[in-house]
Amino acid sequence: MAIFSLQATPSDGPSWLELARRAEAAGFDTLFTADHPGSAASPFVALAAAAAVTERIGLGSYVSNAGVREPILLASDVATLDLLSGGRARLGLGAGHTPAEWHAIGRERPDVAGRVRRCLAVAVAVRALLDGEEVTVDSPDLVARAARLDTPRPVQRRVPFTLGTANSTMLRWAGAHADVVGLSGLGRTLPDGHRHEARWREADIEAQLACVAAGAAGRAEPPVLEALVQHVVVTDDAEAAATETAERLGLSVAELLATPFALIGTEDEIVAAVAAHRRRWGVTRFVVREDALDPLTPVLARVAAAD
Repeated sequence: MAIFSLQATPSDGPSWLELARRAEAAGFDTLFTADHPGSAASPFVALAAAAAVTERIGLGSYVSNAGVREPILLASDVATLDLLSGGRARLGLGAGHTPAEWHAIGRERPDVAGRVRRCLAVAVAVRALLDGEEVTVDSPDLVARAARLDTPRPVQRRVPFTLGTANSTMLRWAGAHADVVGLSGLGRTLPDGHRHEARWREADIEAQLACVAAGAAGRAEPPVLEALVQHVVVTDDAEAAATETAERLGLSVAELLATPFALIGTEDEIVAAVAAHRRRWGVTRFVVREDALDPLTPVLARVAAAD
């Protein structure tokens, strides 16, 4: 079954609460918020507010920057959200990429290898804390001494954990340990510190999935695969709608329409594309941006009916 989640961020209280209600009513599985300290709302405050006006929808950050978040603080936020929402919290982590977020806490952004080491160390620590274990780590990438999350304890026995990445080392680790592998399709960070190269071609996706499969070897139940959809357009002319984005990313229109990181076309074509991505890549979950809520609402019902 294909599952859709919505990533959004609040600009004011009333519209945020209404968006949470609409996302739940439309059938989105989870409401996610970005985690960019200084340039986006605090995710766990926003999600706790959304929890108060919803009943079923999952709630999580997509994704928290492990480079600037400390495990005990992150675990406490997730556990508190799980408590307040009655067991609907989700844990999402990534290695981070925006230099300003490190500068804001008085650090320089590490190189890729350093960010990967830190992210995986934080992931292990946060998972252990949520599981009720004591955590002591003393390494160049992470220091924690006798950290425990005694209260609040999560309502869920295991808070679902997504690792979002396109890095080969992290994909292998996610294959072995994550509940959900968040395929970002994002390559090297561009000089502005925010945008990325796109790794959306067939060969790129195959390489990423090979890393996940290698990590998941021997695992009784492999992780779920999820794509972060960057571009959604419901239109009668998919090729025309895809042309500008394809040119900007250096892709052909056919390549863009074939990737799970974009959903462009009529409702029929998008339903067919979702099914094709499941068959071709094994991707069964999709995260879309806030502007896709209204266009995709009728599509969600059709995807559910097709399943």
